[in-house]
Amino acid sequence: MPMTELRIGVIGSGFMGRTNAETISRYLKGARLVAIAGGSRAAQLAADYGVECAPSVDALLARPDIDAVFLSTPHSTHAALATAAAARGKHVLVDKPMAAGVEECTRIIDAAKQARVNLMVMFGQRFRKLNMEAYRLIQDGAIGRIQAIESYALNTGGLAALPAWQSRPENLGTLFGHGVHNFDLVRWLTGDEISTVSARVQREAASGNEVSTMAVLGLRSGAMATVWVSWSIPSPGIPATTFSARVVGEKGILDLDPYASLRLGRDGKWETIATQAPIDFLGKGMLDPVRLESYTAQGTEFLNSIREQRRPSVTGEDGRAAVAAALAAYQSSDERRTIVLD
Repeated sequence: MPMTELRIGVIGSGFMGRTNAETISRYLKGARLVAIAGGSRAAQLAADYGVECAPSVDALLARPDIDAVFLSTPHSTHAALATAAAARGKHVLVDKPMAAGVEECTRIIDAAKQARVNLMVMFGQRFRKLNMEAYRLIQDGAIGRIQAIESYALNTGGLAALPAWQSRPENLGTLFGHGVHNFDLVRWLTGDEISTVSARVQREAASGNEVSTMAVLGLRSGAMATVWVSWSIPSPGIPATTFSARVVGEKGILDLDPYASLRLGRDGKWETIATQAPIDFLGKGMLDPVRLESYTAQGTEFLNSIREQRRPSVTGEDGRAAVAAALAAYQSSDERRTIVLD
């Protein structure tokens, strides 16, 4: 396959905007960062990477020298920005959660189809080495048919540990902002769809904002799963639960911590299948090459899908399904009943 250079614009200049700029500039072969727009830090981010700062997102999208955009802004803005990008003929890699509602996700999907551009959602956990190895083992039948999954994203520090914009009402809450990864992991590992959601939400007393949610999921195959996402775990936290899962099959178990190790339990013994070097946040910081490995794999898949004129491995439909499950969890807690998904 010829390596056609793809010219990229980054929309959003926060934590993930910088992650995207670094990944494109240093690690994505056949890609060139052209311009950055959006957010108060856009000018500095563009200067740091020696590219133009577009005066507005509209101005960036109007440029003929941009083929695709990496979109990482607050998710309440995704629908408007992603549909505008598609209408301009730009391929779109949009951050999770895909949008602030199921209907907004559908608008993005329809806009991409109408414009005949590729649309992919940033479910970066699918591209972490140990998660990919767990997926391979499941596909190879190492643990048999999946019966149950426990999925965790447990954190300390409360809502103060997150950017302030994530607590604004239009961005819905921590389960929506982060737990969509967990819902997607359940769907991806099982190859199944979530059919029922029953959940309870705990809220911060001072603000009323969600700080912890626990959900029980039923899958169409009859398998079951739990998702627990929290920022209210007392320090020092619970080891190996920042993002982890236990996957129980008919003949084996996977103990999965994508930031440390993957273990296979079978025939009465445990075996370490693979390990992951730790991310050096205190030393190398957020741009540690270890952290960016998954973003590089994700970006490579997106760019290759454009070159090969095929659907990417993570689709808009995947993004919409995770949004639907998270919203169902909130509805379940509010209405004190199990929600049945189509």
